[in-house]
Amino acid sequence: MSLLDQGLQVMLYGMGTVFIFLAVLVLATGALSRVVQRIQPQTVNDDGGALDSDLLKRRQAAAVAAVHRHRQLKR
Repeated sequence: MSLLDQGLQVMLYGMGTVFIFLAVLVLATGALSRVVQRIQPQTVNDDGGALDSDLLKRRQAAAVAAVHRHRQLKR
């Protein structure tokens, strides 16, 4: 086996290992996210308390207004 063949073999082994590790990491992160959503599905604020729907609607309206204003100023 030549030195070039050994280099290619080591490269493929290393890249395969990294690919498998990252794939497992993505799957584990997704699974953990689903578990956390089942345990605590409600949205929480910075203090850890649940947000009421009125506050969520007001925050969403403020975000939409801010994006709209930003787009107007860019023109």
